[in-house]
Amino acid sequence: MIGSKTEPVQAGTSKADGRGLHTGRDRLVFPLDVASLDEARALVTLLRDEVGVFKVGLELFTSAGPDAVRLVHDAGAQCFLDLKLHDIGETVARSVATCARMGVRFLTVHAANGSRALTRAVALTRDTDTMLLAVTVLTSLEDADLAELGLAGSTAVAVERLAHLAVGAGLSGLVCSPHECAPLRAALGARADGGPLLMVPGVRPSGAAANDQKRVATPTDAMRSGADYLVVGRPIRDAANPPAAARTIAREIEAALLSPPLSATGDPHEATRMKRPV
Repeated sequence: MIGSKTEPVQAGTSKADGRGLHTGRDRLVFPLDVASLDEARALVTLLRDEVGVFKVGLELFTSAGPDAVRLVHDAGAQCFLDLKLHDIGETVARSVATCARMGVRFLTVHAANGSRALTRAVALTRDTDTMLLAVTVLTSLEDADLAELGLAGSTAVAVERLAHLAVGAGLSGLVCSPHECAPLRAALGARADGGPLLMVPGVRPSGAAANDQKRVATPTDAMRSGADYLVVGRPIRDAANPPAAARTIAREIEAALLSPPLSATGDPHEATRMKRPV
């Protein structure tokens, strides 16, 4: 039975949900973008005191399965299971129910599943601690890619349309680029006013290499534009001292929370144009 309850994997104790988070550590997400449980364990051991949430993606979950989630929970952290579920409604529903029973805090699904499938998925998490986050348009896609798929309109238009659909279906939040935060906040409301939680990758500290991202945002800009959680990988992983790098980013997040939010016209990265990193 889809909604049946089983004993969840032991989760971290924090009830972090984008509201009432007191430290930058609570809002900092580190992606375990590795292929084996041993590699993931080494990173969790190194960063467990500096990071509040660890992200388990498709590569690690394919390799290690629920053991990857258990690893995160055993470290006392929250698990963001980033599977980007997209399938027929029944399959998505059963997968969401299974992930919720594991006690993951965040789980991603594609908004393109449609409102009927999304509404059913939300219902299956209602009595759990799992929050569903919608992926709208992958940040690797540009306008030309949508045209190739036969989809009219820009990525910016598609992101906002799918975001409205997901929030209307009852999802807790969205995954978006830093440059989509401000326009999504303008369209859907601030978190404190009941707007969606925004989980934001593509963040680089001041002075960090952009790597494959052509346009990046600092933690300060992302938080002031409306982000709730920041996913930061390479700048921490590749630092000479990863724990120190994570602490520095957490402090920058905390400082940004004390600053006024960036308005649509005041965003130095032109967030209202919804340009996307590639």
